[in-house]
Amino acid sequence: MRAPLGSFDNAVPAPDCLAELTPPVAEAVRGWAGDVPADRIVYVDTDPAIADTGAFVAHYGPELLGTSANCVVVAAKRGGAVTLAACLVPSAGRVDVNGAVRRHLGARKVSFAPMETAVELTGMEYGGITPLGLPADWPLLVDAAVADMPYVLVGSGRRRGKLIAPGKLFGQIPGAELIEGLALL
Repeated sequence: MRAPLGSFDNAVPAPDCLAELTPPVAEAVRGWAGDVPADRIVYVDTDPAIADTGAFVAHYGPELLGTSANCVVVAAKRGGAVTLAACLVPSAGRVDVNGAVRRHLGARKVSFAPMETAVELTGMEYGGITPLGLPADWPLLVDAAVADMPYVLVGSGRRRGKLIAPGKLFGQIPGAELIEGLALL
């Protein structure tokens, strides 16, 4: 199969390679019920040593920067309560943590969640966290620009491999909220 974007040697519909995914991501793909069929989620095998955006696009092609998104975990604090949430933004930008995220979550302070917390609670590898398979009680804030992309390349839950799916799929994940201007570009 040919990947819908990029030039990857190995592209497979994600439902056909669940063993390559972390358990929560595999379960999300297996149970997918959105308008976009699950077989339109494509897994591409990639080098885990270059999973971070800068190194990834330098190796696989700079055009991927405009068709990829990063998923980050944030910790929102108000009073003594901490709410964890995930934010999905175009890779060419960065999450507006102190503006859009703070306002949307009604928090006094928002920061990136500690790596250990993000890894433990998602069941995913740091540098590969993806919006598919996140804890069900977490808000998922999706920059509206991501949902408007024909296809989006995101993490697979591991540093090895990426997922490619139609952008509108990310707005259909349970708990997802589309937000204009979530990313600072």
